[in-house]
Amino acid sequence: MILDNAESILRSGSRAGLYPEGYEEYGELLRRVGEATHQSCLMLTSREKPKEIALLEGQALSVRSVLLNGLKVAEGQEILKLKGLSAAEDEWKVIIERYAGNPLALKIVATTIKDIFDGNMTDFLQQETAVFGEIRDILEQQFERLSDLEKDIMYWLAINRESITLSELREDIISPIPQAKLLEAVESLGRRSLIEKTTPTLTEKTGSLFTLQPVVMEYVTNRLIEELCKEIVTQNIDLFRRHALMKATGKDYVKDTQVRLIIKPVINGLITALRSKRNIENHLTQLLVKLRETSTLEPGYTAGNILNLLCHLETDLSGYDFSYLTVWQADMRNMNLHNVNFAHTDLAKCVFVETLGGIHSVAFSPNGKFLATGDSYGELRLYQVSDGKQLLVCTGHRDWLWSVAFSPNGNILASSGKDQTIKLWDVNTGQCVTTLQGHSGGIWSVAFSLEGNILASGSEDQTIKLWDANTGQCLNTLQGHNSRVSSIAFSPDGQTLVSSSHDRTVKLWDLSSGQCLKTLQGHTDCVYSVFFSPDANTLASSSYDQTVKLWDLSTGECLKTLQGHTDCVYSVFFSPDANTLASSSDDKTVKLWDVTTGLCTSTLWGHSSRVWSVVFNSNNCIVASGSSDQTVRLWDVRTGQCLKTLQGYISGIWSVIFNASGNILVSGSGNKIVKLWDANTGQCH
Repeated sequence: MILDNAESILRSGSRAGLYPEGYEEYGELLRRVGEATHQSCLMLTSREKPKEIALLEGQALSVRSVLLNGLKVAEGQEILKLKGLSAAEDEWKVIIERYAGNPLALKIVATTIKDIFDGNMTDFLQQETAVFGEIRDILEQQFERLSDLEKDIMYWLAINRESITLSELREDIISPIPQAKLLEAVESLGRRSLIEKTTPTLTEKTGSLFTLQPVVMEYVTNRLIEELCKEIVTQNIDLFRRHALMKATGKDYVKDTQVRLIIKPVINGLITALRSKRNIENHLTQLLVKLRETSTLEPGYTAGNILNLLCHLETDLSGYDFSYLTVWQADMRNMNLHNVNFAHTDLAKCVFVETLGGIHSVAFSPNGKFLATGDSYGELRLYQVSDGKQLLVCTGHRDWLWSVAFSPNGNILASSGKDQTIKLWDVNTGQCVTTLQGHSGGIWSVAFSLEGNILASGSEDQTIKLWDANTGQCLNTLQGHNSRVSSIAFSPDGQTLVSSSHDRTVKLWDLSSGQCLKTLQGHTDCVYSVFFSPDANTLASSSYDQTVKLWDLSTGECLKTLQGHTDCVYSVFFSPDANTLASSSDDKTVKLWDVTTGLCTSTLWGHSSRVWSVVFNSNNCIVASGSSDQTVRLWDVRTGQCLKTLQGYISGIWSVIFNASGNILVSGSGNKIVKLWDANTGQCH
């Protein structure tokens, strides 16, 4: 006997595996078949495990259950090919992994690709959505079956974005939940195949971890956003009170993702419904007034959510009153809180200032003998590479130091940071030669020209400035970007300056006239970094839109769009022979690309968190990557194998760099520690 889709006879709105009134005898049937001696066989398929199966199953018993895992790439590829689709090798892998190898989902999405996109897989992947149509309907049906506590857990797993423990989950939920109830709800979700249990890899976490599959996470996130927008518009809040839109006390990369995938979409949804930023501010202010009248110091996330939304709306907070309210999980580090009333406010789980120092930038001197680092305390440090001895500590910046650069002759160090200044330091004495002022925003990047006579700086004030490196005079201010300038670089031949920006563009500049030669357009989100090929013919740019683009510098034409990452791409680096490009991403991977064909030749798996930085050594054979998982990995470019995992940090790795000969690797972390590694042995000097 075969019972297919058995979840259709199970009860909605309660724990998994229970029956509605009138269907209890199905449970009796399963119990008798499982306990009695007979020669028959009953096969049951279900998205949800009946309670009798859970009680009777066992490896040595006659009742067994098998969890159907997703199809592998080759098997999933056959389903898609039967629908008449064709694609590049990396595109097959992306789409099959996106849907966890689920055959039904692959059949549904294949039909959409064929009907809507004429079978063009690339066009479909550029839509950056996995949940639509029948797939959304299936997930909707499953979600509606959940109890209120199970729905809460699903929302919190979507908010956290990465695997969390039961204790972390319990801390998030504001209502006191007995441990037994929480365990029952998590077990129930597991029986419904809606959550995944993972093994901890980070030293600070022990016990089982829980998260959602990517497609389920996208669905739950979208549902949460829709419900939150409705609640704010109608002023009838529930989820908005019980769930944080972002967790200020979490890791920075998680907060970035929460802002990008939850807070900003909520704001966009409110703009659609309320039509203006001013109307949104009025609705949020009304919620504050209502909260103070009815729920003074009541536990909840409402006030913290309002404060975070106002911050990302860029609202002037002067005069706002949060007194006698519970303000949880508000990230106040970048807020101007002048004249804001926090009298008698519960500010638990909020973040006001950075408490840990981190190494944000590192640079080798041209002769490879010295290493400079800039940290979040505004300190510039100089080390002797041969023995790791600290030679200088240069103080003078008043905030985060974001970029350091040596002059071509190695005698001058330039540093820039959040305090809107650039300082030039004498490498021999550690004295500040001059302070360059003129930017009205933090300065993300500084770079010397090939001759060393010009220093360029890119700032949050949307401008680039060119300075005389000898006199400190501002020679020109380059304007044209309409958002922060995230990175700048001189071409290897010294003829061109390139800049990337959060306005989604890359610009090429003429140094003598200050005119913009070309604007490279095509990215659909912030451009994070740029990198020249060694022959100065090609430029690579990485973006939050999950792609890398290769540009022809002479024409400004986009040569290739490299697709395959499933989250923001942070760092790109050409091999010295210019044949291969490496990229690192928020999706925990490093990818190697053939520059000529644009194809992904290898995906390097192993990191368990965001990969901030990637770099080639001098012989084209080894790639190093630094990750928020507190490790540095060395990879064999030819085989894609991880050669060594360098450990010893208690914080994420923000930057990695090889010296000129490639035998020493430097890594800088979020806890203000720099390590020098022997690239051959993996030993820390």
